[in-house]
Amino acid sequence: MLTPHQARGSRTLCALSAGLAMVLLSGGFVAAQTFGFATMQPGTLNHTSGSAVAKVLKEKAGLNVVVQPTAGESVLIPLVSRGEAEFGIANVVEVQAAKASAPNLRLIGSLHPLRGAFWVRKDSNMRTMADLKGKRVGMGYSAMKTIDPMVRAILATGGLTEKDVTPVLIPNVIRGAEDFTSGTADMFFFAFGAPKVREVDATVGGIRALELDDKNFAAARKIMPWAYLTQIGPGPIFTGVDKPMKVYSFDNVIITSTKVPDDVVYKLLDAMEKGKDDIVTTAPAMAEFSPAFAYRQYGVAYHPGAVKFYKERNLSPRPLE
Repeated sequence: MLTPHQARGSRTLCALSAGLAMVLLSGGFVAAQTFGFATMQPGTLNHTSGSAVAKVLKEKAGLNVVVQPTAGESVLIPLVSRGEAEFGIANVVEVQAAKASAPNLRLIGSLHPLRGAFWVRKDSNMRTMADLKGKRVGMGYSAMKTIDPMVRAILATGGLTEKDVTPVLIPNVIRGAEDFTSGTADMFFFAFGAPKVREVDATVGGIRALELDDKNFAAARKIMPWAYLTQIGPGPIFTGVDKPMKVYSFDNVIITSTKVPDDVVYKLLDAMEKGKDDIVTTAPAMAEFSPAFAYRQYGVAYHPGAVKFYKERNLSPRPLE
């Protein structure tokens, strides 16, 4: 039999346990939950950006976020739509292609432009897209299906079609870079700022980004309408660029699903805004991120938690450039 003192202690402990259980059941203990963040493979800009954001979410918002590398965006988007990963990073073209078959998919916002290029060996005589005529070009992208129309669009800026080159079938950009390094392809397509680009540059003794002809960009946009041109010049992340040039650009976006609570999505954007400097330290391509940049018109529904975040900052979605 308990003494009166022991009985009071027991009742106090039960009350504390019940209170803690109520907090846990109400979802107030968000930090205890683990959130999956689907990205592409290590070495891609996608993975670098996702890792930087995940780190800040843990440090600034107390969200336990685990990065989940996948074979490509065609794989990770369905994972996010089904709720098997709470967040993901994909280019907007992949999201556009997937939205009809992924009804639960929602946008959080744009992270940064993806500025891509075709690289060749620096000691080659190729300098423009037109110089790829007859060369071995990575195509197919079975795990990144919307990359293929991008490749054809970029070829169009040089007045070329896939009939003018020798296709080398590949599943993703990592394999394309590896085929180039091994000598089975004459070029590779990747995003500026990705670690893999620097790795290839060091491995083959130098690479050069091919110039495109903006006069042919109208033809390229007929193939892939979600891209635009941006001006760049020599700089730390622009490997293989030795003079100002225009490059093919499209946006990398962060996605979620209707299954993720509004407050979690809101916390994600709030943490990214507050932790931008820390993110950029790891992922320099994120330097252009801001709430105003993130809220753009893509014809894809935004998550309510994101809409609340943007409305509180008096922002409206901007059209593409």
